[in-house]
Amino acid sequence: MASLMPLKDKKLMEVKFGKMPSWILMQNFTCNGIVGAFQRGSDPYYKYSHVQKGSILGINMMLAAYVVFSYCISYKELKHEQQVPLKGQWRALHT
Repeated sequence: MASLMPLKDKKLMEVKFGKMPSWILMQNFTCNGIVGAFQRGSDPYYKYSHVQKGSILGINMMLAAYVVFSYCISYKELKHEQQVPLKGQWRALHT
């Protein structure tokens, strides 16, 4: 039996691979939507990982998520900042 739930309201694991691009485009990417997604995700994290709220492990996990998220956003700029060695320097770097 087909699901009567609209595609927008489905969870990530319920979405079929072919419908993924349209599901992503339907999500709320405003500041309130992103904060709401983090709030919805933090409750199950604390429930199933047995970490007390406000403990150092929970704060470190949120900090690690922030670092990964900010790296993903700035990856394109970081990639262009890499220096390409000149012809003579290439051999010196790899010997």
